[in-house]
Amino acid sequence: MADHVIVTTTTDSEESATALATGAVEVNLGACAQVTGPVTSVFRWEGEVRTEPEWRVDVKTAADRVSDLTDYLRAKHGYDVPEVIATPITGGNTEYLAWVTAETR
Repeated sequence: MADHVIVTTTTDSEESATALATGAVEVNLGACAQVTGPVTSVFRWEGEVRTEPEWRVDVKTAADRVSDLTDYLRAKHGYDVPEVIATPITGGNTEYLAWVTAETR
């Protein structure tokens, strides 16, 4: 697995997204996070297709922090089954990636 990842989640408001992003950085589970939105999400939930506005949170972290970050996001999230996915970072600015690791210690 890659040494660094982007962990993504979505939520129902900018305030909730900002709180998740801020909390993850404050407890050193992510080096930084971006909040994007609103985005339009189309998904099936409880047997029906829904279309809802959501805000996306992308957290940059070291791979060895993904499990703890996932647990944190699940605990703090308002959804019953929140999206939490990890995408490997396979390259980039080595100084930035070293900073990501340092900030998640």
